[in-house]
Amino acid sequence: MTNVLFAARPERWQSYETPLREALADAGLPDAVLSTELDPEVVEYIVYAPNSGLTDFSVFPRLKAVLNLWAGVEDVVGNETLTVPLARMVDTGLEEGMVEWVTGHVLRHHLGIDAHIHGQDAVWRAGVVPPLARDRVVTVLGLGELGTACARALAALRFDVRGWSRRPKDVPGVECHAGPDGLRDALTGAEIVVLLLPDTPATRNILDAGALRLLAPGAVVLNPGRGPLIDDDALLAALDEGHIGHATLDTFRQEPLPPDHPFWSHPRVTVTPHIASETRVPTASRVIAENIRRGEAGEPFLHLVDRGAGY
Repeated sequence: MTNVLFAARPERWQSYETPLREALADAGLPDAVLSTELDPEVVEYIVYAPNSGLTDFSVFPRLKAVLNLWAGVEDVVGNETLTVPLARMVDTGLEEGMVEWVTGHVLRHHLGIDAHIHGQDAVWRAGVVPPLARDRVVTVLGLGELGTACARALAALRFDVRGWSRRPKDVPGVECHAGPDGLRDALTGAEIVVLLLPDTPATRNILDAGALRLLAPGAVVLNPGRGPLIDDDALLAALDEGHIGHATLDTFRQEPLPPDHPFWSHPRVTVTPHIASETRVPTASRVIAENIRRGEAGEPFLHLVDRGAGY
């Protein structure tokens, strides 16, 4: 018998209870005990949301792994009471949703769609056409699971794609850069930048005033990653100066974004309410069940977090 504690807000339990039980049965664990209330002495796995309120993992003496429901782990990775393996959520539904949001907004800005939807002034501007995708430089910062999937999708659309990561990566069809010098090369002259990095001390404010100045005049910034990746004041200044043409932002330092935040009213900012992608319950349940099966079979867990790197 395998004992699994589901530690998340009540609405998550309502969504996950049935699909997760089914996924555990399909994984060969039909007798697994799944509950929001278990004696800490028997808990072996915790399906975990960082906003659940659970912060002390030392009370679970038989704990084998914590399986995060979110892709981001910045709110739990530094917890000193957590000494067992921590897995982040890598979900095919999450990946597909992110690819759709990123490609949709890249194409929106590439084609200049906003100008045709908003503020038409009865002027026929014949001959004003966008370049072909192959002539548009798009840089993706972050080549993890989500960043790599987005970079590949953009390359398949024939954009001139650059990618940057902390460590060297090789993605077919993408000009890959790594390290501090590589960051400068990846950003210099980029016309659209997509931020898909984790929130770590090394990535906070990675898009600061200096980085923004490297971009092509009129460049577009897309942030479906993490709010702290951008220096908000530097971005607003670059937008006001006109060096940055537009910013489409899905994640923020404070969420919900306060009603008086200047992003809401800025004419060159589009706010989306953290909807770029969401974990899909059916596919996420199977990811969780597979990791529990692996733990019980003595096999390596999937998607383990590198505590030193923070993701």
